[in-house]
Amino acid sequence: MARGKKSEFASEYAARKVSAGDAVAAMRSGSNVSMGMALGEPPALLAAMAARLESGELDDVRLWYFHSMPAAAETVLRYDLMGRIKPHCMFMGSIERELEKKGEQDGRRVINFVPVAFSDAPRLLSRHVEVDTFITTVSPMDRHGYFTFGANNDYASAAARSARHTIVEVNENLPRVFGDSTLHISEVDAVVENTCPLFESPLRQPSPEEQVISATIADMVEDGACLQMGIGALPNAVCAALTERSDLGIHTELLSPGLADLIRCGAVTNRRKATFPGRTVFTFAIGNKAMYELLDDNPAINSHPVDIVNDPRHVAKNPGVVSINATLQVDLFGACNSENLKGRQYSGSGGQLDFVRGARASKGGRSIIACRSTANDPSISRIVPTLSGPVTTPRNDVDTIVTEYGAVRLIGLSGQERANAMIELAHPDHREELRRQARKMLIL
Repeated sequence: MARGKKSEFASEYAARKVSAGDAVAAMRSGSNVSMGMALGEPPALLAAMAARLESGELDDVRLWYFHSMPAAAETVLRYDLMGRIKPHCMFMGSIERELEKKGEQDGRRVINFVPVAFSDAPRLLSRHVEVDTFITTVSPMDRHGYFTFGANNDYASAAARSARHTIVEVNENLPRVFGDSTLHISEVDAVVENTCPLFESPLRQPSPEEQVISATIADMVEDGACLQMGIGALPNAVCAALTERSDLGIHTELLSPGLADLIRCGAVTNRRKATFPGRTVFTFAIGNKAMYELLDDNPAINSHPVDIVNDPRHVAKNPGVVSINATLQVDLFGACNSENLKGRQYSGSGGQLDFVRGARASKGGRSIIACRSTANDPSISRIVPTLSGPVTTPRNDVDTIVTEYGAVRLIGLSGQERANAMIELAHPDHREELRRQARKMLIL
């Protein structure tokens, strides 16, 4: 019987297997197309789509996505294709910022930023946007007819099942991941094969200020804590300082090399978690080859959709959640702008607020937001009287703020107490001006 099923699914796979050019031939001008994010970007399909856009066969396509990568930058997110393709980006990165800069030089707006919480992306793409075609990379099909979304579950599972057409690009290098991460061959309209190397994120060394901040944060993490980490040098530095902890758990939006190292060294057991005990939970992963090998066919690491992983109610079920994220600006009351820089959209809200709220509601939990006291230009303070951009995390939700000058837990502090505490976290060169502004605003 097993051999018969295998033969049945193999023939179904063969019937759907086409070239990348044939797969995108049915894409329509004026339609909504969504692509998998990060490692979910399908390079061959994007190249074929770009060829149709370049030839003029395809035009006025709205492309919906989070977190673009080089595969998209080299194909559909080329500046010469802007206009024919209209990026509807829900998280700005360096690729979008560069496109926007070029567009402004030409007097054009080429990026359409869509404000949305990461956890709400599945609902947006399945209920509010009529997605005609969803394209993504998947791991190879097993004998039961199932692919997995590999390193990227996020909104992919919802978009794949709500789009009119779903096209997958099979990459043998993409890890096969357990959890709610499967997609059956019967749910797919076309299959394209393209085995290519996976993107590996460069490891940036933490600055001296980030080293101080990471040490401060690590001291707040106790044995048995359930971790959520953001991306970058600082979270990896925090992880490096936690290798002697025991019984750590992981319930995180992003799985990173630092967290993978904690799994490998035995500091992570997930034993004390209330949800998915014994298993690391994530919704997308970006890292290196060693991390992808750890993910592959590992039942102790589970991927789930972002509306599950980032749901504050779900996060809060675990005891001792410690959520660690970064911000760009903090005002004197503790409100955070984590997405807008110099009046321009720099990134997005992502899942920060979801994990801030989930960690605060967790028994024994703590939400930590970190930032250096100044920007790269030391004359610019990241502690400010008022934010220059949107409020990503409201002051009512903020728990603990950390800079290289210390940490303060804002819960229960009055406005005056908060302002005094935030000024002490600022760079000494900026403290007097902050006090002057606070007095002018009648905070002090």
